[in-house]
Amino acid sequence: MNQPDVTTPTSDPSAGPTPGRVAPAPPVRPSAGGRAARRPLGVGAARITGGFWGQRLRTNAATAIAGGYDRLEEAGSLRNLRIAGGLEDGEITGMIFQDSDVHKWLEAVAFEIGRTGDAHLLELQRRVTAWVAAAQREDGYIDTVHEARHGTEGRWTNLTFEHELYCAGHLIQAAVAQHRCTDDRGLLEVAVRCADLLVATFGPGKRDGVPGHPEIEMALVELFRETGERSYLDLARFFLDRRGHGVLQAETGVNPSYFSDRVPVAEARSVEGHAVRAVYLAAGVVDRALETGEEQLLAQQEALFADMMATKAYVSGGLGARWDGEAFGAPYELPADRGYAETCAAIGAVQWAWRLLLATGRETYAEAIEQLLLNAMLPGVSLDGAGYFYVNPLQVRSGTVLDDPRNPVGGRQGWFDCACCPPNLMRTLASLAQYVATGSAQGMHLHQYASGSYAAGGLRIDVETGYPLEGEVQIVVREAPSGPTGLSLRVPRWANAASVEIPEHLEETWADGAVQITGTFTPGDRIMLTLPIEPRLVVGHPRLDAVAGSIALLRGPLLYTLEQVDQAQGVDIERIEVLPGEGADVRPAPEGLAALPGGDLPALAVRARRRRDEGEELYPVWAPRARSAAAGDEEAEVNEVLAVPYFAWANRQLGPMRVWMPVADRR
Repeated sequence: MNQPDVTTPTSDPSAGPTPGRVAPAPPVRPSAGGRAARRPLGVGAARITGGFWGQRLRTNAATAIAGGYDRLEEAGSLRNLRIAGGLEDGEITGMIFQDSDVHKWLEAVAFEIGRTGDAHLLELQRRVTAWVAAAQREDGYIDTVHEARHGTEGRWTNLTFEHELYCAGHLIQAAVAQHRCTDDRGLLEVAVRCADLLVATFGPGKRDGVPGHPEIEMALVELFRETGERSYLDLARFFLDRRGHGVLQAETGVNPSYFSDRVPVAEARSVEGHAVRAVYLAAGVVDRALETGEEQLLAQQEALFADMMATKAYVSGGLGARWDGEAFGAPYELPADRGYAETCAAIGAVQWAWRLLLATGRETYAEAIEQLLLNAMLPGVSLDGAGYFYVNPLQVRSGTVLDDPRNPVGGRQGWFDCACCPPNLMRTLASLAQYVATGSAQGMHLHQYASGSYAAGGLRIDVETGYPLEGEVQIVVREAPSGPTGLSLRVPRWANAASVEIPEHLEETWADGAVQITGTFTPGDRIMLTLPIEPRLVVGHPRLDAVAGSIALLRGPLLYTLEQVDQAQGVDIERIEVLPGEGADVRPAPEGLAALPGGDLPALAVRARRRRDEGEELYPVWAPRARSAAAGDEEAEVNEVLAVPYFAWANRQLGPMRVWMPVADRR
């Protein structure tokens, strides 16, 4: 197998980037010898510069990432590193996986420096990297909270719950991002030392073990890609191969389903257990298949992803139906009001889908990524970038009592004791440009629509669009190879009337969820893709008992929801039913929402009336509903209810919210 170029790390943990070498880089980069139908764009080849996503990235940088340093300081995470490194006296505190929050933030910082060259973040990166390096032990071990609680003799004694390998995985991913985006080798050296310790500790003839929380698998594969060291890939394969063979049960006697450990990886037919663990594990499996060419394993992962999206994903794309265990439920078990749909699960599913897209080139994964980003991940952060949701249900009832800080009824939080979601959002948004396009022997493939500049295979284009709020995507060719090539544009399944305008010297072919434009491009060529962004009403699968007789609203790729704050006086969204046969009309954003950063969003209006026959009995005797004979009687009760994009809910005042709306006369 061909190996990637290797840059030997320096021994200086605070070494800064090579002058002039700061650029956006991909978080996932299959090796030259791997199996990939698509390739991520190269260093510096993908930049989001404006539009819908550009505004979100600016907010992420200015508020979330910049403020993340202070949040980590307040939580004691940075202080833990200084104490462990002998730079400060005190007691190490926090969750057993506290270090991972720092690592994810460092990864976000690296991507943001690559995106903007932010000098202040570069200074913070060097400072925190030095603290991480100081906290590392001579043999490569680093986990501040675990060492403080269990000492050296307690290492690796409870892989199920103690998260040592999980923390190591996030450290490695941060180091790779830092090296790719800034050429800073300091954190990479820390990561290599840590990985070398893992290689020396685990594997055939060494310590047996399986991480209770997958993450290390995809991190080790990426470190192999960055350094060319084969032992990292081999260790990732070991961890994957040992899963489902009773290792975790023997260690703790726990329910293996929770840990995706009930059956061997290759035998899984449905995602189960803790949703974040399950999708992180799957992403690592696809990483392995990308490097080893295991076609059967890849096919199994495709089937697994398809089954998840067909039977266990909310209309938002959210994953995890149960608060108990933060877990997937049974097929079609998707309660709107008790749905967990953790923000991190959406992010992990994006990582899984992206790897499947690289492996297969199938646009179905790009469409899933769009759904997950807009409707399952983005609701997890406020419009101003300062507040977060850990879980994302599709209904909030009036009178709900706050029983858990994760419950959205308590409002968006600035941070959490278990703060996995905020820095996870930061790193995903900071690296978002890398998910927009890929390259292949056929040219460039544009999978997401975001204003910016993208280059692959000698073709460089500028994209200008108001998508997903508007449907026109304008593409201008800036550079082109001298011979024929291709530019593929994804066409969503809902865009039945999509059209494209191209120069006469180019040709178009529509197939497999995309329009392929081929020929010899010339600088200045203009292409216009039009995707009709029309409202539509959807119903649930017949087996989705929780939403039977209800509809949900979408417009283009965006899911919509009703918030009580937007309704006329006397209209209670918990006691309405939508009139059958009605459509939805576009309206301006409610005044309070439009005034917020990025809140000027199209709203949707539907006609609804107050539910009838609502008495005091909880379970009255059923009887067919009698229709009123009085002319105009039904019309007198009709009101217009207003829906806003689901990702934008809870940015003003909290109150009842619902995505699914019952339809009148369906009982």
